[in-house]
Amino acid sequence: MTDLTHLTITEALKGLENKEFTAVELTQAHISVMEAHRGLNAYITETPEIALAQAKASDERRAAGKAGALEGIPVGIKDLFCTKGTKTTAGSKILENFVPTYESTTTQKWFDDGVVMLGKLNLDEFAMGSSNTTSAYGDVINPWRSQSNPEADLVPGGSSGGSAAAVAARMCMGATGTDTGGSIRQPAAFCGIPGIRPTYGRCSRWGIVAFASSLDQAGVFARTVEDCALLLKSMSGFDPKDSTSANIPVPDFASAITGDVRGLKVGIPKEYRLDGMPDEIAKLWQQGEDWLKAAGAEIVEVSLPHTKYALPAYYIIAPAEASSNLARYDGVRYGLRVDEGGDLKDMYEATRAAGFGDEVKRRIMIGTYVLSAGYYDAYYVKAQRVRRLIQNDFIEAYKTCDVLLTPATPSAAFAIGENEDDPLKMYLNDVFTVTVNMAGLPGMNVPTGLSSDGLPLGLQLIGKAWDEETLFRVGGVLEEAANFTALPQLVTKKAA
Repeated sequence: MTDLTHLTITEALKGLENKEFTAVELTQAHISVMEAHRGLNAYITETPEIALAQAKASDERRAAGKAGALEGIPVGIKDLFCTKGTKTTAGSKILENFVPTYESTTTQKWFDDGVVMLGKLNLDEFAMGSSNTTSAYGDVINPWRSQSNPEADLVPGGSSGGSAAAVAARMCMGATGTDTGGSIRQPAAFCGIPGIRPTYGRCSRWGIVAFASSLDQAGVFARTVEDCALLLKSMSGFDPKDSTSANIPVPDFASAITGDVRGLKVGIPKEYRLDGMPDEIAKLWQQGEDWLKAAGAEIVEVSLPHTKYALPAYYIIAPAEASSNLARYDGVRYGLRVDEGGDLKDMYEATRAAGFGDEVKRRIMIGTYVLSAGYYDAYYVKAQRVRRLIQNDFIEAYKTCDVLLTPATPSAAFAIGENEDDPLKMYLNDVFTVTVNMAGLPGMNVPTGLSSDGLPLGLQLIGKAWDEETLFRVGGVLEEAANFTALPQLVTKKAA
């Protein structure tokens, strides 16, 4: 039998349908890899008992002719999604013992379609980070190794680093992620897999621990563009429990992958050509243009003149919303309580001091400052105005093109600890991705090449609102042209 952990979701669904293997066998194969690669620290909570029980029930449904769209597919869930009866920590000590009594809408939709949950995946604390090194449950390690320093552990990107590492290392076939400033696309690029953040409002945020509510959006990771399409379709749709959920039809994203981009206009934003951009990033970007042009697309230059203000504005708006959202963790209603005597205020302070990590505290302080009297107009209101200008830039750009092509990240994965003494340098990891969140648009990473050091690099596609179909259409062509077949060294060794 083929190593089941190397199958794509599409291949696995076909194999299950043809009775070549069972969901229990498929699940057990992934549990074995999950156990073998615990050193990556991709999972905070493993749930093999739940997975095997779900797989058994899945086999029974398939035998009864009641198979769902994702029946029997083993997945991982970012530990930011509430899962009924299973601990949900958000990567934070303050929620270390929180067991939800309800299911997030997105995970419920996946379960309704038959997925099997292998466990809860590690992340930066409350999704704040670009390296997955701010989790209270330890760093996640990228399964890739650089050629120049193979002994160094690399970051998987963040905040959905556990999700990206687990999918790349064959510890699950797909995973959920959330993307507030690039937290799906950046780790997907660092780990050499596709990942998509859909339009804001395409997926419900109900039951997902909030970071910055006007920017957060659920999305998916998988090992092919088509697999991402299958997972995203299942997760999408209107939810009356989320006031920001859009009541519009969900297309069949997979059917949009036609292999034909003839006549499409692909925009290249000139402001993304940053000073000091590494040559290998610029070359890969040009290669992407050449591939799409050869496939029949027309390349046009567009302008997004307010791009340079996106990152500063983002780091005002996101911390402001975070400081409000995280006010609820006070030792009374959720999770950890530290009571050392004294009054209620002392308990609040002791709980939050012990429960939050340094990066979360940093962002709460920034957010509280920019929302405070005397600074609200100067910072928060001005940042919101910049956000509107950024949105207008995209509206103008899409008058002359159908989709944008940019690099996904300014570099390949870096070593753990390399940038941690410089928060500003760490924030620059999101320089190509935050504009998408500010405008509420869909964005996708497609792995398209290797760096000179043997590490994966990706290209980002940015679509119009509610036009994920074009992203999948163009993403499929990029994927085929790039023919990215390289595997993480960890997986290569395992498969040998």
